[in-house]
Amino acid sequence: MSPIPVTRWRIVALFFVHALSLGAIQTRIPDIQLLNGLSEAQLGLVLIGQPLGGLGMFLFSSRIIERFGPRKTILYMLPLVTISAALITVLPSPFAMFALLAVNGVGFSLTNIAINVEADRIEAASGQRIMNTCHGAWSIGFLMTSLLGAALRGFDISPAVHLWTLVPIFAALTWFVVAPMPPTPPRPHTGEVKNRLAWPTLATLGLVAFGLGAGLTEGAARAWSIIFLRDSFDVAAWIESLALPALLITMALGRLVADRWIDRFGPVPVARVLAGIAIAGLVLLVFSPNAGTALAGLGLVGLGICVLYPLMLSAAARLGDRPASQNVAATTLIFQFVNLGAPVLIGVVAQGLGIRVAFAMLLPLLALTWAMAGKLSPSTPSPRAA
Repeated sequence: MSPIPVTRWRIVALFFVHALSLGAIQTRIPDIQLLNGLSEAQLGLVLIGQPLGGLGMFLFSSRIIERFGPRKTILYMLPLVTISAALITVLPSPFAMFALLAVNGVGFSLTNIAINVEADRIEAASGQRIMNTCHGAWSIGFLMTSLLGAALRGFDISPAVHLWTLVPIFAALTWFVVAPMPPTPPRPHTGEVKNRLAWPTLATLGLVAFGLGAGLTEGAARAWSIIFLRDSFDVAAWIESLALPALLITMALGRLVADRWIDRFGPVPVARVLAGIAIAGLVLLVFSPNAGTALAGLGLVGLGICVLYPLMLSAAARLGDRPASQNVAATTLIFQFVNLGAPVLIGVVAQGLGIRVAFAMLLPLLALTWAMAGKLSPSTPSPRAA
């Protein structure tokens, strides 16, 4: 078997493992909130820790990835994500939770950029799209860890037992998938690179304007959808925990077939149709009269945003004006900077005006995503080797 098919299989599996590692703590946020005695507004402040920790790393992540390669970056930084999450359960303090989420953000930012850069390198080497399939595998992994979290919450298993059990398992999975991966050459780019820091450009800012609504909606749904059901309806804890699977099932299915949609219809029409579906789903969620309708709304939101964020990253990697790692890092840097205040804003609005109003604030951003979809059209010069 040639190296490229082997590498393609492993990069898809790596996205799956990455989601398992990151998503475990998401289902336990409501339990950790109660453990620390935090209000919604206080929880929003504490949740800033992760984007704040990752923010500074995005400027330097390109240098680290170009120096050590995506494979080594992932191999040594992904275990940091699971260990920092597990430590939160044995240090019940809002300040410790904030600090550990910041460490978690450092590990997440580096590994997130590294896996997307590696996926883009494999696309360039093979001539076939794989980015959305990778993100589909990511969604399946996140779905599985969410279902596991829902089951463990139903059986009243403590967050500490849950998260610490997963640390050695995920470390072994990461080593099994990543260690045998052969190196893949970087995507060619034009011109000389004078600045090794991943500063944003006008092109990356335009892509952020497109992807922001989908990214913030996905982040809000991951962190707050269980709390949405808990605060809006009188249902069992296991039903509350179905909020994440409702979002992730449709997101995963959409991503697994999206590469064929995009090849057939192009990225711009696909993005606009999906953005419209996301808007409809969010409206249904905000005005849901019962838990079933809310879950259906989350399902539509998941389908609508399924490939909008991956399309943003893929378009950034394909700009061709500098190394793909720099454009992916710069795009993610601005996205994370804007995302920095989102948990606080949602928490404050949820406490003052209700969780439904907090989710309704995302509707204008999804409308912006629809309007900016034209930024996905390729308009870069033909690249030459670096």
